[in-house]
Amino acid sequence: MYDRMQELSAKNIKKIHDATLALLKNKGVSFKDEEALDIFKANGHKVEGTIVFFKESHIQKALKTAPGRFTVHARNPEKSMMVGEDDFVFLPGYGAPFIMDVNGKQRRATMEDYDNFCKLIQTSAYIDMNGWMMVEPVDMPHETVHLDLNLSNMLLCDKPFMGSPISRQGALDGIEMAGILWGGKEKIMDKTVSVSLIKTQSPLTFSGEMAGAFIELARHNQACAVASLVMANGFANFSLAGILTLQNAEILAGITLAQLVRPGVPVIYGATSSVMDMKTGTLSIGAPELSRNIHLVAQMARFYNLPSRSGGGLTDALCVDAQAGVESTLALSTAARSGINFILHSCGILGSYMAMSFEKFLIDEEVCGMVRNMIRPMVLNDDSIDLGRIKAMCGNDAYLTHPKAFQLRRTEFFAPSLMNRKNPDAWGSQGRQRIDQIAEDKVAQRLASYEKPDIDPKIEKQLTEYVENRKHT
Repeated sequence: MYDRMQELSAKNIKKIHDATLALLKNKGVSFKDEEALDIFKANGHKVEGTIVFFKESHIQKALKTAPGRFTVHARNPEKSMMVGEDDFVFLPGYGAPFIMDVNGKQRRATMEDYDNFCKLIQTSAYIDMNGWMMVEPVDMPHETVHLDLNLSNMLLCDKPFMGSPISRQGALDGIEMAGILWGGKEKIMDKTVSVSLIKTQSPLTFSGEMAGAFIELARHNQACAVASLVMANGFANFSLAGILTLQNAEILAGITLAQLVRPGVPVIYGATSSVMDMKTGTLSIGAPELSRNIHLVAQMARFYNLPSRSGGGLTDALCVDAQAGVESTLALSTAARSGINFILHSCGILGSYMAMSFEKFLIDEEVCGMVRNMIRPMVLNDDSIDLGRIKAMCGNDAYLTHPKAFQLRRTEFFAPSLMNRKNPDAWGSQGRQRIDQIAEDKVAQRLASYEKPDIDPKIEKQLTEYVENRKHT
């Protein structure tokens, strides 16, 4: 297959892999959690302080048990999704403290905002899974907000959801609540019902909170995406090849811990490394280097036969403008075309992860639909070519009203709901609305049409009581 983006040769990949093994053997990775260190010691790893060292055999053993594809189950079985190999999912933005409107005006996010994103995800034709902490609500206590986020994920949307990896206790709360949702915690011990994001602290460190959450999630068979973000030009003054090696070491170390806790638990290989802008001193996620890294991450994950994760509609833009469209579409289309399986941040992000936008959510969502259509394999057979109809229709003015034409318009071709295809006169007569203005109107319409998915009232009561009881303990 021809593609101008760099495809790593077997020799290139081996070079990265060998350099990674040398880094893991001689430098090691810091895990700031006592149980993690005990697990490594019990499995023959050399440990000095918090530093764990890895032999090639440790990595190979972990890779043998990590699945290349898995199902994440939804409470509505029809919405369960496969992740890995040729299967991929789009997810919303993650971790933004602010909401930004179409003009770039910023405010702190609230719990109502979080609930509204859950509603948009539920009603989306293109977003496959609910996320986690799409925004950080300022009006909820920091110590217990994860309980409210879990509750909204479970009640307002019946698609698969992401879990709460903020700490060991946060992970356990998510597991207990998922157990209630599925009729008993024992019901999910062999059924993956969530995917959590475990972030490394580059360079070569897992915090105590992340390592503890990772252990509990793996112990209960819940999937985790090990996420490395190396900022080039900042602390990591390396080339792209050096960054690829560093993030590879962090990811493989995390995957090894998960497989030691529970062999066969689903894990995802992920990174969104990019560059620090030298003018501002801040991380740029709209940079082309991010998309280059996405393409390489997909290849490294395939080399290890692991599902892959990267960012999607990412931008540094501070409003829903042309910059936001260009940067977000570049990253999103690169992720989908490169074979990324778990495309986080597919919609809504503005300002280098700092804000979510309802209007950009809908615009990015439509881009997800366009990208999915763009990469859909063409059916090529005698029926799809339909040579007889080509001969009959050529020169025949009735081709527009032929029954087959109506069918193809519904099934073969993408029909946008936001993108403008009108002529100038029609556009002018309808108010010359820009896409961000159309999206602003559509947000209100979508939220007004939302219907809460059915759930057993007893289960809803149990979940609500669990949250209330935990808040008072």
